Amino acid sequence: MVISARVHYACLAMLELAMRTEDSAPVAVREITDLHNIPGPFLVQILRTLRTAGWVQSVRGSQGGYRLSVDPKQITLLDVAEAMGCQEGHSCGAEHATATDEALQQVWDKASEASRNMLSSVRLSDLVEQCRHGEATMFYI
Repeated sequence: MVISARVHYACLAMLELAMRTEDSAPVAVREITDLHNIPGPFLVQILRTLRTAGWVQSVRGSQGGYRLSVDPKQITLLDVAEAMGCQEGHSCGAEHATATDEALQQVWDKASEASRNMLSSVRLSDLVEQCRHGEATMFYI
């Protein structure tokens, strides 16, 4: 599984919103872009996708922005990756696959499975706790 910039930025945005769930004020796009150096238009696209998934809600107006609309315990990093369109690597599928092609494909499949297992075991709430207790200054994939 390849973690794209889109997935990385989506995870950063979701974590930023999750860290602010106790504060009911929406978080402005500009705050997130400034904190994490995410291009603004790209972040807006990502937030739209996350809103479509039902995980964030947008608030209009001068004090508007985005807030998390679900419990951070309900969302894993794999959920975010899949919502952003991250898919498992595809088989190289050559017509005349050799034994070496098949051996390598087995390794790629195992690596992909390990990535999926790892991402499915980490919830946003886990990362919020990790960040709040100083175990990490910020979350990066």
